[in-house]
Amino acid sequence: AVVTDPPYGIGFHRGGGGGRFGGNERVDALPVIHGDDKPFDPTPILSINVPTIMWGANHYADRLPSSDRWLIWDKRCGSGSNDFADCEMAWTNIGGPARVLNHLWNGGIRHSERGVPRVHKTQKAIVVMEWCLGFLPDAKTILDPFMGSGTTLVACQKLGRHGIGIEIDPDYFEIACRRVDEAA
Repeated sequence: AVVTDPPYGIGFHRGGGGGRFGGNERVDALPVIHGDDKPFDPTPILSINVPTIMWGANHYADRLPSSDRWLIWDKRCGSGSNDFADCEMAWTNIGGPARVLNHLWNGGIRHSERGVPRVHKTQKAIVVMEWCLGFLPDAKTILDPFMGSGTTLVACQKLGRHGIGIEIDPDYFEIACRRVDEAA
């Protein structure tokens, strides 16, 4: 199966005093997201023809086949909003009804990984990727071709699943390797 959080093609950046909260120096100092400066093309992933979950798909839904099952991560748990998205959406080709995970993840206010600094600008909670893997009980190996900080592989490690990660940025690759080793 494929479980990934690719660059969405939205040119994500923080800082510069934008929004109510301004920049976050710790997150601003992290490496840029390679490939986020152009529209994401999901065609190579879709051509693999395996069970797939792709985050951020609302940003490139016009390039995806229709799907009944979308996964929604409610990052605010209904508790207000800020300048960022209240939820994130993942496209799947695994069939079934849409599902929602309520898991607070708002800067330093989180239901999980409290006190653990973020190491990627768009880092997902490990709990979110564990939730995704629950929809793929028969998948022997999970591929994440946009590994980033390795959250999908950390979830695989914690659940005793096999994972393969690919990351173009050497800094993020090293971060991912360290996180997976620490999860062992």
